[in-house]
Amino acid sequence: MRRLAMHYIGLDVHSKVTMMCILDDNGNKTERKLPGSLRDLVASMVKVKKELGGPIKVCYEASSGSGWLFDQFTAMGLKTQVAHPGKLRLIFRSKHKNDRVDAAKLALLLRLDQVPLAHMPSAAIREWRAFIAYRSRLVVGRGACKNRLRALLRSVAIVPPRGLWTKKGLAWLAAQELSPFQRVQRELLLQELADAQKRIREVEKELKTFADTMPSVALLMTMPGVGIRTAEAVVAYVDNADRFRRNKSVGSYFGLTPCEDTSVKIRMGHITKDGPGLVRRLVTEAAWMAIRRDPAVRAFFERVQKGDPGRKKIALIATAHHLLRVMHAILRTGQPWRTTAAKNADAAAA
Repeated sequence: MRRLAMHYIGLDVHSKVTMMCILDDNGNKTERKLPGSLRDLVASMVKVKKELGGPIKVCYEASSGSGWLFDQFTAMGLKTQVAHPGKLRLIFRSKHKNDRVDAAKLALLLRLDQVPLAHMPSAAIREWRAFIAYRSRLVVGRGACKNRLRALLRSVAIVPPRGLWTKKGLAWLAAQELSPFQRVQRELLLQELADAQKRIREVEKELKTFADTMPSVALLMTMPGVGIRTAEAVVAYVDNADRFRRNKSVGSYFGLTPCEDTSVKIRMGHITKDGPGLVRRLVTEAAWMAIRRDPAVRAFFERVQKGDPGRKKIALIATAHHLLRVMHAILRTGQPWRTTAAKNADAAAA
């Protein structure tokens, strides 16, 4: 019985047009331009699958909507691989770059089985990540609203009291004598602030409901300084702790490892800032809290700082990196955080 030929399809996907390159087992190439949206692309792939008849492998770069495409192609029975954009740029550095060339490169990598894969979480995890990011944008918007209110007070030389955003502080703000234009601005900003706080409460309620179904979130919250917002973000973006072969890979994934230049001598630069910046920010904030609350974490911070005030930021990032690696170990082993005192007590009992 003759084996059906495998076809390798590289897709350079855009919102309104997609360039397709098809390679067969012999390296013969066919190129097509597919106009239309992502849904039109799925419909076109149904026709291509029927036309080719044999087994098909598909590859495209990770981008907005790549998760939805992955679900659609997988449901169609296509062997789908999503390429990591950053690693693709390292593999193919060329001055000749266009949609047709990119699709051909993806098809070639797929045929050679050399696609640098991007992790594709389940649809539920992707929605969770998006909702966490949505809350973060709401919080940023609330902060901008507060800054505009403070700027309004500074413009008329009014010094606000401490606790301005408490119920008592907001009542004080609403009672201040201002010009007609300034009063309208204040009322609109206060309304915007109240709306933002209401939306944030609604989002956090939904997030907590989902987090309560994830035991790993509660596990991370046993760590000092780690609250539900940090824990849920780490769990959502790590997704599967076993996908990191080494503990150090977690820091690299979240961009907390320094850039390195060893062409002449070893030189460590700023952190790479790869991966989700939201998690990096939350873990750094958690590191500050852990430094205040836990003697072991504070000792680690001071050891890196070496008593030099100029190394404070370096020590903070190193502490955040350390905590992130501990989080990965906790997720992998399922063991909660234990303080130094508890570890010493366990060792003495043994």
